[in-house]
Amino acid sequence: MIRARSSLRHRLAAAGVVALAGLALSGCSATNEITTAKAYSASDGVRAELGDVTAENLIVLASAEGAPGALQGALTNRGTDAVTVTLTSGTVAVGTVKVDAASTVLLGGDTGKALTFTTANAPGGVTPLTVETGPGGSLTVSVPVLDSTLPEYATLVPTPKAS
Repeated sequence: MIRARSSLRHRLAAAGVVALAGLALSGCSATNEITTAKAYSASDGVRAELGDVTAENLIVLASAEGAPGALQGALTNRGTDAVTVTLTSGTVAVGTVKVDAASTVLLGGDTGKALTFTTANAPGGVTPLTVETGPGGSLTVSVPVLDSTLPEYATLVPTPKAS
């Protein structure tokens, strides 16, 4: 009988320790921000948020400074009205894109809207890109300029036109 009580006490003590450990560990999320709940740039590009419009994974692909650059990424409109997004790099107009309500427009790649401009920065650097939406205002972000070194971008880098 004494053994049964001792065994029961050990089990109850172990259960108490497990319960306390569970409570202590679950408290971590109460004091630390859950990083996956925050929007972030998940790839090579950068993001910008202007009101209902979010620009995701923006990069410029170019072979050299002064060569044609192709803007890659996506524009998402979470609003209830269509929005026209104007994109400029310094003083160079990159283009305008109409993004319907509750929709996304892909930029570049094999299926997205092609936006090509003369880039003032060499691969490995960054170029300023201003995203303007009218109601959301404007925001300038530093967009990385990449070349064809990475295989996934090799076919997307525009080639300079022969003179």
